[in-house]
Amino acid sequence: MASVFSKIIAGELPGHFVWQDDTAVAIMTIAPLKAGHVLVIPRAEVDHWYDLPPETMAHLSTLSQKVAKAMQRAFPATRVAVIIAGLEVPHTHLHLVPMDDMGELDFAKAREASAEELAANAEKIRQHL
Repeated sequence: MASVFSKIIAGELPGHFVWQDDTAVAIMTIAPLKAGHVLVIPRAEVDHWYDLPPETMAHLSTLSQKVAKAMQRAFPATRVAVIIAGLEVPHTHLHLVPMDDMGELDFAKAREASAEELAANAEKIRQHL
């Protein structure tokens, strides 16, 4: 069964895309820890990040750097954290989160964002890519 991310990538479910290429996408998460929280996801549906082909993982890393720099300009913060947790969806994804302190990285504090907020935040990041 296709993951929710595969369905978003295929256009079967709505998503707010920041970036798309042949290998990966970057989308706004519907449950951000902080405004600007992005997920970088390979198109290939691989559950564990360490099972990705090395070239795909390298691409995700390079893309994450590019998106993080745009996020930093769009949502100024002390750091942009990168987290690979993967418990919520069995499809590798990297969380990029603008942060000013470690307490902001508590997934128990995630909130649901409106479609309008996600669209606006995606546009704000795309303007800096």
